[in-house]
Amino acid sequence: MPESEQKPRRENTHASRWWWIGGIALLLVVAAAITLGIVVSRAQPIVRERVMETLSTKFKARVELDTFNVSLLQGLQVSGKGLRIFGAMDPNNHEPGIQPLIAVGEFRFRTGIGDLLHSPMHVDTVHVKGLQLNLPPREQRGEMHDMGPKGGKIKITVDKLVCDDTRLVINTLKPGKLPLEFDIASLRMASIGPDGPMHFDADLTNPKPVGNVLSSGSFGPWDADSPRDTPVSGTYSFNNADLGTIKGIAGILSSTGKYYGILDNIVVDGATDTPDFRIAISGRPVPLHTDFHAIVDGTSGDTYLQPVKARLLNTWLTANGSVVRVQDPKGHLVDLDVVIEKGKIDDLLKLAIKTNPPIMSGAVRLNTKLVLPPGELDVANRMKLKGNFEVSGGIFSNDKIQGKIDAISMRSQGKPKLAQDNIPDNVPSALKGSFALATGTISFSQLQFNVPGTQVNLTGIYSLDGNQFDFHGKARLDAKLSHMVTGWKSILLKPADPFFSKHGAGTEIPVKITGTKSEPHFGADFGHKDEDENDEHKDDKDK
Repeated sequence: MPESEQKPRRENTHASRWWWIGGIALLLVVAAAITLGIVVSRAQPIVRERVMETLSTKFKARVELDTFNVSLLQGLQVSGKGLRIFGAMDPNNHEPGIQPLIAVGEFRFRTGIGDLLHSPMHVDTVHVKGLQLNLPPREQRGEMHDMGPKGGKIKITVDKLVCDDTRLVINTLKPGKLPLEFDIASLRMASIGPDGPMHFDADLTNPKPVGNVLSSGSFGPWDADSPRDTPVSGTYSFNNADLGTIKGIAGILSSTGKYYGILDNIVVDGATDTPDFRIAISGRPVPLHTDFHAIVDGTSGDTYLQPVKARLLNTWLTANGSVVRVQDPKGHLVDLDVVIEKGKIDDLLKLAIKTNPPIMSGAVRLNTKLVLPPGELDVANRMKLKGNFEVSGGIFSNDKIQGKIDAISMRSQGKPKLAQDNIPDNVPSALKGSFALATGTISFSQLQFNVPGTQVNLTGIYSLDGNQFDFHGKARLDAKLSHMVTGWKSILLKPADPFFSKHGAGTEIPVKITGTKSEPHFGADFGHKDEDENDEHKDDKDK
């Protein structure tokens, strides 16, 4: 064959060969695509079945799943939406419809294609968004024992669980109580399994006072026979908590501590610091530090303080009691017994009133019952107190007031010249009484004021805003009326001495304090009929 004819034939042979190679490659690509499509189409129901069977086996419950997708772009990637696991009963009757025990907005995980052929299938990390856990009321938690694995095989094992936007609801059937709710922004759990504790790291926002809580620790193993006996332990930090979200008080609180125990009996030891604590009445910031030992029922949120030791400036107080959730009105009911063994009255006054410096300094003892129900009013108008107090060594910061106290003391001792010359300085005052606070007003069933030579006994009311004084009582003085003045006034008053010398006192005078904090009025109260006088008149009539 001529050379000119051989060359085209060689070219055609090469072209034909490349055409076949390209065709075979294209066929392989198509075959691979078909194979992958078959694998994906086969994998999706296989994985879905394993997910559903794993959850059904784990919880022995009805499981619903809205959407489920499998992708092979980067290994075996699985995602889904609308996962719901139901119990035998509705765990939350405060919400309409039947609530699932567990609800998941979205989830995703990735594993190797080879793991698809193994049972159980291993997954390193599951990512979850919009997880809601509805823990049933205590009376219904027996059903959770029946939700454990019994005879089934777990088809998927998971090492770590990463949750964002989690909501934990602990339900209750107690009358007057609402479910306890926690919003957890971020939750990481590791070592997940039925036979050992899970390690967790949580980042959540406390609703009131608003602040960020970071906690890490261990939870479990879950006790299906008695969920309340499930162990829990860890540490926490609570930072930048804005007390201004609680009406009537303000300040930025921080707290750290540790906890351990079982779910319905968690022991918490911690401390708080609020460098700028203040109440609305005064608005004056003072440093407040507390150390506390508390028992928390994690299934209800009820907290029992045993005790709280608080330091306000240089005054320590101790409180024992409880903080429990109630439904009507919705919120927390605080019930405490508060004791101050030896404090400073000026520390308390710096917190309670705006006057600077405080109107009095001295030592104080206090024993009171404090009840703070939930509600819309500020703290001062919701708080209820009932107890007694005692102030010793009291000195008034206002020189004019203290000068009058000094003068009264000298006159009542029959030393009117010393009162005129202002020789004595800072005669100490003593106060004690029984009181009750409600709706922003303090009522005194007994209020006694003492300085050397004088004892004043009063009953009455005082509003915390200072706009109402109304006290009535008697002043008992050691000296007779004529001995409290000098010169011709003493001579003129001498005939009146017998009329004012009563019940063993040199002089007894009815007194009153009325008006407001800006315009108080002090004076004799001859027109006021007290109980003692009424009793005397009644006795005279009976005779």
